Parts: sequence; C-alpha cells; structure tokens
Amino acid sequence: MSASKFIRPVVVAFTALLLGTVTSAAPLKVAVIEALSGPQASTGLSYRNATRYAIDRLNLAGGWNGEKIELVEYDNQGGPAGAADKLKAAIADGAQFMVSGSSSAVGGQLTDDIRKYNIRNPGKEVVLLNLGAEANELTGEKCHFHNFRFSSNAQIRIKALVGAMKKDGVIGTRVYSINQNYSWGQDIENAIAEYASVGGYKVVEKTLHDVNKIQDFSPYVSKIVAANVDTVITGNWSNDLLLLMKATKASGLKARFGTTFLDQPGNLANAGDAATGHYIAHLFNAEAGGKEGEQFAEDYKAKTGHYPAFIEGQAVQGILMFGEALKAVKPQANNLNVNAWALALENTKFKTPMGELRMRAADHQALVSVVVSVVSNDAKYKVDGTALGFKPIMVLTGDQAATPVQAACKMQRPT
Repeated sequence: MSASKFIRPVVVAFTALLLGTVTSAAPLKVAVIEALSGPQASTGLSYRNATRYAIDRLNLAGGWNGEKIELVEYDNQGGPAGAADKLKAAIADGAQFMVSGSSSAVGGQLTDDIRKYNIRNPGKEVVLLNLGAEANELTGEKCHFHNFRFSSNAQIRIKALVGAMKKDGVIGTRVYSINQNYSWGQDIENAIAEYASVGGYKVVEKTLHDVNKIQDFSPYVSKIVAANVDTVITGNWSNDLLLLMKATKASGLKARFGTTFLDQPGNLANAGDAATGHYIAHLFNAEAGGKEGEQFAEDYKAKTGHYPAFIEGQAVQGILMFGEALKAVKPQANNLNVNAWALALENTKFKTPMGELRMRAADHQALVSVVVSVVSNDAKYKVDGTALGFKPIMVLTGDQAATPVQAACKMQRPT
C-alpha cells in the first residue's frame, strides 16, 4: 500500500472523529415553564417574552460552547399540577435549566420536584432559575443547592416600601393590609405587620382573599373605605390587582396605596388619576438606571415593541446573569456540568442598570437592588397610554435591601 493510500483513510477517519465529537453533544436547553394561558397568562407571557429577549442576547454574544442556547416553552396553565407535568416533559426533552417566576405556588412545586429528581439522578441534575416567585419558603425551608432566586421576597420589598413612604411622610398611622390567600400573600401580610414599628403605623384591618377567583372587588374596597385608613398596602398581582385598582377608581377611595406590582400593564389605566401618589417597590425602573437604563429600555422596545414593564426588567437581569456564569464553565465531555455552573454563579458579580447583582451562596437568594417609585406625571416613561408613570425616588443596593438568611434554610451542598 502506498503512503498516500494509507494517509487518506486515516485523515478521513480522524476528520470524522473530530466532526463526531463536535456534533454529538446536544445544545444547552433552557425551558420556560409558565402560565401562557388562563387568568395568569399576562404575567406568564411577560416572563416568557423577557426570557426570549435575554436568550437572544446571549446567543448573539456566542451562546455557550460554540452553539446557540435553545429555548423551549411549556404552558403550565397557571397551576402546580400543570407545572409538575411540564417539568417532566422538559427534562425528557433534555432541558437542564427551568425558568419560572409568575407564581410562588408553582415555584414551590417546581423546586420540590427538582430537588427530588436530582436526588434520584446524580450526575444528571437540573436547576430552577426562579425569576419572580417570591414566597419566603423558597429560600427558607425549601431552599436547596439547585434552586436560585433572582428576584426579592416579601420582607425585602416591604422593608424598602415602608422605609421610603415613611421618609416621604406619606404612610400615615392607619394601614389596611389586603393580600391573596397563599404563601406570597401571607408573607406580605406578615411583613406589613413586622415593619409597622419602623413605619410608625397600626394595621387596623387585614384581609386575605381567594387567588384569581374574585371578579368584583367593590365589597373589599367598601371595607377599606369604612376602615378610614391613610394607606393600603398590598402584594396583589395579576387579575387581583387589576380588578382592585378598577374598584378603587369606581369608589373614589382616597387612601394611598403601597404596592409591589403596580407596574403591571393595565393597573394605572384601571385606577385612573386616583393612582397619582401611589407607591411601588420594584426591581427595575428604566429612569432610575440612567443612561444604561435608557439604552436597555430602547433596545427592549426595538426587539419587543414595548418598553420593559412589570417583571420584564428583573427577568432579563436574571437570565443575563445566568449567561455571565456560563462564561466561567468549561465543557466536560462537550456537555455542561450544572454543579460547576452553580458554583460559578455563587461567585459571579453582574452589573445591571440598577446596580450590582450577586447571588448569596448561603441560601441562593439574589442580592438585588430595589427601586421605590411613586406614580407621577413627572415620570419619564408614561404607561398605559396615560400621562402617568413611575418616578423613582429611592434606590437601595442589594446589600441595603437584603434581609438575613432564614434559619429554616438548611442547604446541602454537593460533595
């Protein structure tokens, strides 16, 4: 056999081996498991849209391991049972990272199921990227190594909200607490009571109501009017806040609201001019971000057709931080080791228009900046086709806004 005839098949075989090595690994998959239909769909779709935008940015920057990150989407139809089924489907489809955020009930189901799956399948672990489920238990008794929260919790938001309203002299001495009757709403109710001494107020009445089942909040607003309060504090979101705002407009209620999700599209339109002077503690405000916030807002609008609103800014920040940690992880057998990624995330510092975003290793609670804004005609970005927007009045850094690690978190780290 001549040398040329020997070399050719060796080269062909070696080339095939190289090509096989390059193409054998599946692309990194991220699964959005959200309420894409039903009464909570407006929130779920916001998380989906923000995740799409952020993944597109990561892919434009090179993706991971030379390939684009693949985004797959699953409709949990707004409930824990649907989320459990979709998690199984996402894992079967090869997703390693699960994105969710619109419900703490769903977040609780997903994080439990992921913890149990990982115990049964060492070496094949998957991760929950929690962009917005804020019940305390998710970084308390339900905390675990493969669960990361990129948003805040009830104590963080109420601490910032009450502090700013007290500083501005607008919180008054009589407060009404109205919240949804599940983990998140109960946490907010407890936080409102916890920070009463800081705010100098008394909670004169409190209400917990069914979640996304009430079509008319007029009877609840009548109770608020009768209580003769200065301020109403609520953690309500989705339909429950939209309809509450609608009922306040119809009643002529004069009390000021302190909120956590008033920036959801539709709320200011439903409340009308009565919303002027209402407060919100939220995790993103483009105006508060200065030039960088404006650049991001304009790019987001160019890509999606609207400025980032509600939870979209914080969701984008979370996914981009996920991508920042990916940069520190080298492929193992051309695949991603999620434990290596998790350890990298614990040491990642990510700059956002709101400030530095870090992940606390002790409980995987993000140290995230909080913006307190007031509804005003002076806001740069108007919303809902009104003359109103959210004027930032205070920005707390992640360290300033943080509350302590919960004693209930007993995280077991991989050995």
